Amino acid sequence: MQFYTSKIVFQKKIASNIFHLAVIKNSETILPGQFYMLKTHDEILPLMRPLSIYNVENETLNFLYRVMGKGTEALSKFKRGEKIELLGPLGNGFPMNEVSGKVALVGGGIGIPPLFETAKQLTINGCKVDAFLGYKEELFAFEPFEDVCENIFIASETGKEGYNGFITDIFHAQNYHAVFTCGPEVMMMKVKERCEAHQIPVWLSMENRMACGIGACLVCTCKTVEGMKRCCKDGPVFSGNLLSF
Repeated sequence: MQFYTSKIVFQKKIASNIFHLAVIKNSETILPGQFYMLKTHDEILPLMRPLSIYNVENETLNFLYRVMGKGTEALSKFKRGEKIELLGPLGNGFPMNEVSGKVALVGGGIGIPPLFETAKQLTINGCKVDAFLGYKEELFAFEPFEDVCENIFIASETGKEGYNGFITDIFHAQNYHAVFTCGPEVMMMKVKERCEAHQIPVWLSMENRMACGIGACLVCTCKTVEGMKRCCKDGPVFSGNLLSF
């Protein structure tokens, strides 16, 4: 974990309220599924905002995020060349060395971006990866998965793109050796249930609201069979047999 000042490489809007932000990365080792805390210019918004890692390149760190409030709206105002303060990488990331064979990645909405770096690294590790990507209506960030995944399955609630319905409707856990998932809690709960029914190991990346990112404020706690855990410090990735919905 490192607090550092970086520089904006670029920022662009790629879909309705969805932005792609690229910054110069620090020298820390970055694991798929980890996140950074980013600080805005606005002094009346003192808390940093957590963003999951979308893509790591040689010198660049990429994030995809949705503008949902004042903090992310302030982040969307950054321009190329401006300085920005970050803390990270934070969290545990996905257990890349604990899986092999055929792996399914199930993402929903803004939970899709962190699965791309995960797909890249799993493929490098020799896994066969399928991506299940669920959207409400407008698609974004699915094209990069085509270069690293064996198969991509898309669902949208409006039916304008891909399967008409929920991504969990077309996900079959029994076809895989392991599953990673990130997205709405109700979606991940269904994925967890499918995996448990077929005794398939599953890991979930929780998206609880975070304030500090280092486990000090206890805002992002979630319920587990071992008691309450901090998503930012103990997670955000948890084994399915640990989480208790």
